[in-house]
Amino acid sequence: MTAPFDAGQLAEALRLAETAASAREAAALLRAQYAPLRVVVVDAFDMRSEVPAAQGPQRRLYLGASDGHCWSVTTDPAQAAGLFLA
Repeated sequence: MTAPFDAGQLAEALRLAETAASAREAAALLRAQYAPLRVVVVDAFDMRSEVPAAQGPQRRLYLGASDGHCWSVTTDPAQAAGLFLA
């Protein structure tokens, strides 16, 4: 997926992630559904000061932007090159 995430896609990605038994399984499901978007599992504690793009009872999704070298959290779906899953 190279197009930016919209609210519907984020909701669907969160729904998919919430169905998984573990964060690793959720990441595998998201990778399969949204390839070639990068999906990275991160510790929720490390994301404590970030605002999630989507949040459910078990999982939080953050949009990741990359300049080709470094990654950062973004709130701009047009910059999303990946998802951080906590």
